[in-house]
Amino acid sequence: MNILSVEKLAKSFGDRFLFKDLSFGLNQGQKVALVGLNGTGKSTLMRIIAGKETPDSGNFSIRSDVRTAYLEQEPLMGETASVNDAIFASEHADVQLLRRYYQLISKDDLSEAEQESMHELIMEIDGRQLWDYEQQVKQILSELGITQFDQPVHKLSGGQRKRVAIAQALVSRPEFILMDEPTNHLDLELIEWLEHYLSTQRITVLMITHDRYFLESVCNEIFELNRGKMYRHAGSYADFVENKTIREEIAAVDADKARNLMRKELEWMRRQPKARGTKSKARVENFYKLEEKAKGPSVQGQIELDVSGKRLGGKVLELSYLQKKFGEHTILDDFSYIFTRTDRIGVVGKNGVGKSTFLNLIAGLQRPDGGKIDKGDNTTIGYYTQQELQYVPGQTVIDLVKARAEFIKLSDGRELSASNFLNRFLFPPKQQHDHISKLSGGEKRRLQLLLVLMQGPNFLILDEPTNDLDLETLNVIEEFLDEFQGCLVLVSHDRYFMDRLVDHLFVFEGDGQIRDFPGNYTDYRESLKLAKSAQKQAAAEQTLAAPVQKAKVEAPVAPKVEPTAKRKPSFQEKKEFEQLEARIAELQQKIEELETQLSGGQGSAEDYARWGRELTNSKEQLDAAELRWLDLSDLM
Repeated sequence: MNILSVEKLAKSFGDRFLFKDLSFGLNQGQKVALVGLNGTGKSTLMRIIAGKETPDSGNFSIRSDVRTAYLEQEPLMGETASVNDAIFASEHADVQLLRRYYQLISKDDLSEAEQESMHELIMEIDGRQLWDYEQQVKQILSELGITQFDQPVHKLSGGQRKRVAIAQALVSRPEFILMDEPTNHLDLELIEWLEHYLSTQRITVLMITHDRYFLESVCNEIFELNRGKMYRHAGSYADFVENKTIREEIAAVDADKARNLMRKELEWMRRQPKARGTKSKARVENFYKLEEKAKGPSVQGQIELDVSGKRLGGKVLELSYLQKKFGEHTILDDFSYIFTRTDRIGVVGKNGVGKSTFLNLIAGLQRPDGGKIDKGDNTTIGYYTQQELQYVPGQTVIDLVKARAEFIKLSDGRELSASNFLNRFLFPPKQQHDHISKLSGGEKRRLQLLLVLMQGPNFLILDEPTNDLDLETLNVIEEFLDEFQGCLVLVSHDRYFMDRLVDHLFVFEGDGQIRDFPGNYTDYRESLKLAKSAQKQAAAEQTLAAPVQKAKVEAPVAPKVEPTAKRKPSFQEKKEFEQLEARIAELQQKIEELETQLSGGQGSAEDYARWGRELTNSKEQLDAAELRWLDLSDLM
């Protein structure tokens, strides 16, 4: 079933065409990643489809009966709105019922009128059979860590706004969802939850993302926007890279042939007067088509990273018994560490535990409450922050760079002018004289990286450097950092980026505690899984052993304590108990069907991958449902 149809869409800004004659479609259940270099128009295309911008020409249509949600790159949700109003912004009647319900249950004391309203709400939710939906919403909000519904949106941090925006999109139960950089500003655990949610739901997805693990897990197709044209690639990200390389090699060969043929045609064109006959006119038209083909494949240049940096001395950076608090919130509690020249450290932890504060401390932008930071004489710190690029309104790209330095020294001793250095960062001469405000989000981030590297640092601190950057730029940055002869401290939600570049982690565990873990992020997650599995096994063994121990110790002793009276189940819990029995039977049947499909030998590799994911998810849901049923059966 077709969900989205795009026909001959065109959009330009001034004399710059983003895309022209763009046509494609999406079917139900497709999960597509939209990729391409920064500035090619990915976000603009997404905003057009979401109805936030209008195209210059062409049209598109989304099926009228399909519920659609749009997650923007930087969500704007009304500064005066509360979290509750922002999450339940949809006009759908079911969503509005839950909005009023959550508004009331978040209050500590209800007036008589509010209690009456709550009773009526519960009866209406029950009549519309929305408790399953309410449970799904509760789970989404719980996973996203949203508990304060009356908090004003304008008081939220960037990460909190993103979580509220994700909740807003998912709570509306969309059948088609548009997502622009959904993983930006999220911590790694939340990214993994969102990844699992999207990959297991029957939902059509069109997303812009640079997170390669996320892309691999969620998407089954990649659309590449390149110089105004759309290229479709089925399969994984690795398949996409391989197919793109092959396509460009073929295009280069075709362009070479076209150039050879064009030499002959050029001689004919020079000899000919203006076309007088039909044949001559047709040959002239073919010449111009040949000329276009001879220009070669639509490949943009690659960013070149190369700067000179001093060699680190014996002392790099030493932290001694650092302490830092904000009110009652402890960030560091007697933390000590001696950095070495070969350190490549990843910093991980949930949002709000103090990762950025830690980076500010070692960069010298904040002072600790206690302890000492001792920097080596030869240590030059380059700090790439999450903050937006700072510039004067009306300032051009070249003016901003020249304000820092007219010439930049490279690793081989040569010096480049500011203009030539910008060229290496894919800012051609024409764009160098554009106002910075005209740059896309990714282009501003690339310019920000340039300004950091201009300093020739030998100690790099990178706070979420992958945000808004395209995949090709990320690959080049990874290669540069892989060869970087200095100390690297990295905060990133991009697991692929983290895995490739770091060899140990500072794990922020809260209450000022930081654990030094040997290994990359994947190693760390595997260690957590093993620890969790061991805990479950120990708990199971303890449960099995408990009755025997209890019988030996307590059998001769008469009980002296009266049993605590059980609380009665609520109306909602009774309803949930009834629904769980049907849900468990449904899941058991689904698991049997999936196991039959997997053992039947009928289906493609893609089918088996999907069935495997569905089986794992169904078993997890069954375990959770059975545990909840046991809890409720005690109350019944």
